[in-house]
Amino acid sequence: MNRLEAMGVFVAAVDGGSLSAAARKLRMPLPTVSRKLSDLESQLKARLLIRSTRQLVLTDAGRGYLASCRRILDAVAEAEQVVAGEYRAPQGELIVSAPIVFGRLHLLPVTTLFLEAFPQVSVRLVLNDRMLNLLDDHIDVAVRIGELREGGLVAARVGATGQVTCASPTYLAGHGTPKVPGDLAAHACVSFDALNAGDSWVFNDGGAETRVPIRARLVVNTAEAAIDAAAAGVGLTRALSYQVQAAIGAGSLTTVLTKFEPKPVPVNLVYTSQRQLPVKLRAFLDFAAPLLRARLADAMRVARSAHAP
Repeated sequence: MNRLEAMGVFVAAVDGGSLSAAARKLRMPLPTVSRKLSDLESQLKARLLIRSTRQLVLTDAGRGYLASCRRILDAVAEAEQVVAGEYRAPQGELIVSAPIVFGRLHLLPVTTLFLEAFPQVSVRLVLNDRMLNLLDDHIDVAVRIGELREGGLVAARVGATGQVTCASPTYLAGHGTPKVPGDLAAHACVSFDALNAGDSWVFNDGGAETRVPIRARLVVNTAEAAIDAAAAGVGLTRALSYQVQAAIGAGSLTTVLTKFEPKPVPVNLVYTSQRQLPVKLRAFLDFAAPLLRARLADAMRVARSAHAP
C-alpha cells in the first residue's frame, strides 16, 4: 500500500464529505477509493471514518490522524518544491490557538486580514482558555499570555498586557474612588475567578507584591461577564488591559489604582521548534506579529489614559 497516496485519499474524502466526492476530485474509481481507505484502516488497526449513505463522520482516531496527514502531505509537497528549487506560495491549513477573549477581540481581526492577503491558506482558529499542547492537539501556532513554562517551544514576543482595576463612572461618583489598594475594603467588587482569587486581589506596592482582601458581591467565570457587571455599576472589577479596552474607550469603565497594578506579563506567539518552518507558518508569523504588537500597545495606552482622578 502506498501510504502517502492513502493519506491523500483519506483527506480528500473528509474534505469532500463523501467517497464519491473524493473519487471525483482524485479522478479515481469509487471502488478504488473505498479499498484504499479500508486498506489504510487495516494497516493502522483503527477505524478512521464511520460511513453512512449520507455522510462521513470522523472517529476520535480519525480526527487526530487527519491533522497528522495534513501536516505530512504539506511537508512532502514543500520538500519536493524545495528540492526542485521552485518558489512555493503559502498554502494549506494553519491551526491557530488562543484564549477565548483575546482570540475574539484581537486574533480574529488579524486572521481575517491574513486570509485576504494569502488566499491559498485556510485557518482553523481554536479558541480555548485551557492551555493546549501544541503537539498533542496538532496546533501550528498559539498565543500564550504570561511567562512561558513549556519546553521545546519557540516564542515570538508580540507585546504585553497588564491587569487593570476599573469601575463605571456612575459607581465611582456614588461610592468614591479608591486611592490605595486598602480602600477596596469599603467597596463592592466583581471578581473574575480565572484571573484572581475570589476573596483577594494582588497589587504592587513599592515594588513588593501585596495581597489585598476584597468584598466580592459577584463572582463570575468569564471576563465579559465581569466587565458587563462593572459597567452596570455593580462594583469594581479586575481584568486584562486588552479585555477592557473597548469598555474604557466607550467611557463605560474608568481605571483606578493604576500605580499599584502588578507588572505587565508578556504575550507571545509560540510554535514548536523545527528545522525548517512551513511557509504558511512563517507567513503568518511575519504578518500577524506586528499587527498584534500594535493592538496590544494600543490597549495598554487606552487603559493608562482613562485613570480616574
